[in-house]
Amino acid sequence: MMVTEATPQWRGELFYDEPMAAHSSWRSGGPARRYYQPADIDDLCDFLRGLDRNEPLLWLGLGSNLLVRDGGFPGTVIASFGALSTFEWLDDNTLRAASGVTCSKVARLTARAGLVGVEFLAGIPGTMGGALAMNAGAFGGETWTHVVAVETLDHEGQLRTRYPSEYRIGYRSVTGPQDEWFVAAHLRLEHGDAAAAQERIRELLAQRGATQPTQQSSCGSVFRNPPGDYAARLIEAAGLKGASIGGAQVSEKHANFIINTGNASAADIEALIEQVRDRVQQEHGIVLETEVRIVGDKAAV
Repeated sequence: MMVTEATPQWRGELFYDEPMAAHSSWRSGGPARRYYQPADIDDLCDFLRGLDRNEPLLWLGLGSNLLVRDGGFPGTVIASFGALSTFEWLDDNTLRAASGVTCSKVARLTARAGLVGVEFLAGIPGTMGGALAMNAGAFGGETWTHVVAVETLDHEGQLRTRYPSEYRIGYRSVTGPQDEWFVAAHLRLEHGDAAAAQERIRELLAQRGATQPTQQSSCGSVFRNPPGDYAARLIEAAGLKGASIGGAQVSEKHANFIINTGNASAADIEALIEQVRDRVQQEHGIVLETEVRIVGDKAAV
């Protein structure tokens, strides 16, 4: 059961032993020692200033692309969705989207405004914070192609504006200043046909629904595509479609998705990830790298 703590200096809500299965798109995972829902960015800055410098932090959007082990997370989870969800135009083709804004909302609002280039975000089931952290992409597009600046927050509650030149950007990879987290993106787009952009989004969503298990609990793509190939093709060629451990199963619809069939533990999912990686390496000589972030402690035996 959740227990909350109210303090004079914080306007958000602090929960103890919060079950992360309730905040993960995989619907599995143990409790976070502490879970904070800030009221706004100023409140979050105040909260961070009051934390011990060594407190482990986990920033959470919609809980996609994340596996929290069954032993839980031994630190504080910062829930950005809701509080950090502002969206504003900086000029006629540049927008500022806070880290808790969903990728799909960015795609819809920009298309409606006749700004094109990020329609692909409609197919990413997460928030802009996660999209920035991993250079999320789909259908040939990538997030950082359109980034002109980012806003970050560090462990001491210090806000900064940084630029793409301060980061090393790669395929599903972003490396930059340590111990800073993204709190907003500034995206610059091209003017285009609003109707065509909205139709493109409808087409992408239809394609996603036809090829991915969107109605089942998953994290999205589990593995990065290796150079010149596709993780899904390698997994399927290794005969792993439908393979399962406990309640975790490799999707019959898309081999690079692992679904929770109803009662999967985080341990089931992690074991299946390792089984897939091992089999693909044995069959193809390729070591698949995970897109999903795995955090926390394993359950005590």
